[in-house]
Amino acid sequence: MKKLAVLSVLFIAFITSCTEENNIVEENFFLGQTFEFNNVDFEYTLEEDPANGPDDLELTALVQIPNDIEVFESDAILTYRLESIEPDGQGGSADSWVLLPVSYFIGDENGDVIQYSSNHTFFDIEIKITGNFDLDFLSDNEFNAYAQNQIFRFVVVPSDFATNPTVDLNDINAVLGALNKID
Repeated sequence: MKKLAVLSVLFIAFITSCTEENNIVEENFFLGQTFEFNNVDFEYTLEEDPANGPDDLELTALVQIPNDIEVFESDAILTYRLESIEPDGQGGSADSWVLLPVSYFIGDENGDVIQYSSNHTFFDIEIKITGNFDLDFLSDNEFNAYAQNQIFRFVVVPSDFATNPTVDLNDINAVLGALNKID
């Protein structure tokens, strides 16, 4: 009887050691969408802010999301501003993009700062320029340089992707590479 019990235990051990475990590997596929708008012009608007006193003057631009771009309420939209076009050292050029929000020091004397920021719904994106001074005092050159004919690129990603610590969201090429969207 002892031999039968030992053989039974060995048989069960043999059977369980030979069974195949089904490991399910879950892969995350991110469907990112990219679109770009050229010649974005900002307009002066009054921002109503009852908590902070009088209305603040700001510059805003409203961009409609193209109909062929599907955006869900849970998606994040990364907004990049074309900061410069740099020579690539091979006779061509490369775009230099900066992720919003971003601040710029303008003027030499007063420490004036403007900041681009954005917010979105699933059908449009509002881009704002705010400052630590009255934006009505922007010179014509500053207004033209920062608020006229601007180029923005938008990358729509699932919110899980936007919070992924392994992707440098400040680097548009890293984002597009992670989404397999590099041209």
